[in-house]
Amino acid sequence: MKFIFRPYIILLSLLLFSLPAVAQINTDRVMNIGRNALYFEDYILSMQYFNQVIKVKPYMAEPYFYRGVAKLSLDDFKGAEEDCTLCIERNPFIVNAYQVRGIARQNLGDYQGAIDDYTEGLRYAPEDRTFLNNKAIAEVQLKKYDEAEVSFDRLIALHPNYYNGYMSRAQFYLEKGDTIKAMADMDKAISIDKYISGAYAQRAIIKVLYKADYESALADMNEALRLDPKEVSYYFNRARIKYHQDDLQGAMADYDYILMLDPSNTMTYYNRGLLRMQVGERNKAISDFSEVIEAEPDNYFAIYNRALLYDMIGSYGKAVADFNVVLEQYPDFAIGFFARSEAKRKMGDMKGGEQDFMLAMELQKNTQYEPIDENAADAGGAQRSKPTDERTESDKNINKFNQILVADAHTEYKPEYENKIRGRVQDQNVQVSIQPMYVLTYYERPDAVRQNIYYVKELEELNDTRVFSKKLLLTNSEAALLSDQVSYHFASINDYSRLIEINPANPLAYFGRAVDFMLVQDFASALDDLNRAILTSQNFTMAYFLRAVVRAKQIEYEISTEAIQPSDFGASRKKGSNDFSMPGLTSLGNESLKMEYEMVLRDYEKVIEDAPRFIYAYYNRGNLRCSQQDYRGAIADYTKAIELRPDFGDAYYNRGLVYLKQGDTARGTADLSKAGELGVVAAYNLLKRMSD
Repeated sequence: MKFIFRPYIILLSLLLFSLPAVAQINTDRVMNIGRNALYFEDYILSMQYFNQVIKVKPYMAEPYFYRGVAKLSLDDFKGAEEDCTLCIERNPFIVNAYQVRGIARQNLGDYQGAIDDYTEGLRYAPEDRTFLNNKAIAEVQLKKYDEAEVSFDRLIALHPNYYNGYMSRAQFYLEKGDTIKAMADMDKAISIDKYISGAYAQRAIIKVLYKADYESALADMNEALRLDPKEVSYYFNRARIKYHQDDLQGAMADYDYILMLDPSNTMTYYNRGLLRMQVGERNKAISDFSEVIEAEPDNYFAIYNRALLYDMIGSYGKAVADFNVVLEQYPDFAIGFFARSEAKRKMGDMKGGEQDFMLAMELQKNTQYEPIDENAADAGGAQRSKPTDERTESDKNINKFNQILVADAHTEYKPEYENKIRGRVQDQNVQVSIQPMYVLTYYERPDAVRQNIYYVKELEELNDTRVFSKKLLLTNSEAALLSDQVSYHFASINDYSRLIEINPANPLAYFGRAVDFMLVQDFASALDDLNRAILTSQNFTMAYFLRAVVRAKQIEYEISTEAIQPSDFGASRKKGSNDFSMPGLTSLGNESLKMEYEMVLRDYEKVIEDAPRFIYAYYNRGNLRCSQQDYRGAIADYTKAIELRPDFGDAYYNRGLVYLKQGDTARGTADLSKAGELGVVAAYNLLKRMSD
């Protein structure tokens, strides 16, 4: 079985801030807003801003590069390649353009083109681990094994603590059939960072494929799921392991959970159908195969299995109809004709049954198929024996109709550019950050365990004015805008502008336009409107809250442009229970930023003065105080929020981190445990780390 490698995830945060500023004032402002949008993962919106710059100044290189990053993040690999080419044509010294284009080409299957890009990038950054890793992967994909080995050895020599290098090289060794070295590299990756769920999952697969060590593989897959309990592929592979251990109930439970997380997962319906068929749940199995067939009308394996099941429950007409579809596609499928012959006989068509039987016998003599297994084909008889082999997605051998389905080993793994901590790849599995602040918006990401928002009188009163066409929400799970939403909010800005022309003293119009400006990442314009809203209505509590939120976002972006270092995001995490990252907002000693912080604090204080039961103001202020290392003040704010709402999971989680930061392990773990109980999944991950 063949392994294909995953190109290293692009470091978007690094790329966003590695280029010089645009010279002209107008283009500089539009570029800055576009980069805001890119940083906050509003990729479609960001492209609209970069399009504006390109239209005015098509000779500039940078907007093509940034637009290429956005397209790459949206899996538009061809578009990303084209934009990076346009960037390089205008400025061949933008090194990261070679990286983005290389990843795009790798995903398009142009491995030599990717190698050429990585090689060029290494001319300017000879020790860059992303270039080295991706170059080695592309060389493996082209089966240039000698070159790949040299690249991997150089990568490991330069970055001996880079776990992803060992994981990639392990797959390379598997490609060559050297399972001993592959296992050694996986063990090394885990020894460097034992909180990388993918390392355990990959090691489990190695143990299954090359050692059939299901017990140890199950332990690894369980660990992977403890670290990343929402990763569907881990449940799928664990079900496969349980199946081989004859734990059919356990496998079924994993398939059930996958379909709860991903109701359109046809591979899971197929496998669960086989399991249900095996344990005698025939009608449920028919339902599963029907789901597969509805999504994939040409899935002849599912059609054939459904035909067998229809035969088992006495629906012979439906069985024959399904057999007909399969046998038209596979006219030399002897077992299929034998099965149809039995169904026809049972429904009284003795002549048709005899014809099918004789054809099946004739086909058996003249084909290379295995002998007819009457236990497998006799749909009305005893339970079929358990499949002993597996079938990959691309395997079209209909004789494997009763074999469990596994993902193609040669399927390309696409990089995942949507990250769990707002796009900052360097934080994943390395640092633990507090839960983000709550914002006012119209959109939020779906989350099965998201907490209900506490009633906020001021927000309800604002929505009751009916000034806004959508309902304003409080959430810390913001969603990026879709294309039609981007257009809607640009149009909404114009609508509010007309209202303001008619009545310049209307604070709600300024507020509504400020929300639109914030959603399209134009923070400066949003702040201007919020200032005007507050001037025209000084007791406008939600305007103060939103102004604090927008200023905090602006600070976060400004600090990121200064603080991100292109050296090594994968630096190993220090050991110890109190080594945690406080939020991205961190004081750098910049006096202007200190003033900005003070203005945010004053806005939250005004909100709390006007609305002392507004828990999200306390929570957000706690986050801000964390960023300034005012841990005592942060604890006080989180505690107040918890007093007002005892089931506020995010506040428990953040307070727990602060306690741990101060060395108070008992209170910290108690808060994390409570946060986990209230639905903050990250709490269990952290508690697991602390117990190791």
